[in-house]
Amino acid sequence: MLPEEDLLNVILADLKRTVREYTTATTESACPSVRQMFTQLTDSTLQLQGQLFQLLSSQNMYTAPSKAIRTEVDKKLQEAQQTQQQLQQFTQQRTAQMSSGSQAPQANMQQNAGNHTYS
Repeated sequence: MLPEEDLLNVILADLKRTVREYTTATTESACPSVRQMFTQLTDSTLQLQGQLFQLLSSQNMYTAPSKAIRTEVDKKLQEAQQTQQQLQQFTQQRTAQMSSGSQAPQANMQQNAGNHTYS
């Protein structure tokens, strides 16, 4: 049997993996009730993971990774915010096009479909 510290670290890793899986399931759920269920599972698993991390950390059973450089964190945050803004703009544009009944994007796709050469 594994020593207690190793076993707890395996459980911690499994909780992290489970959160990733629940998050993926949440983002892929089309049904609102299923999406809500996975959101709740994600939240409760995150709480459990946080509690286990705190326990391991307080007992010096978990070695945290080295601290990130603040400028790098700020840079990545800014990139993520820009990506989110671009995605929101794109989504709003597409929603507006679909609402207005615009067939231009579909017509362009059909027109371009005949322009491809296959080797």
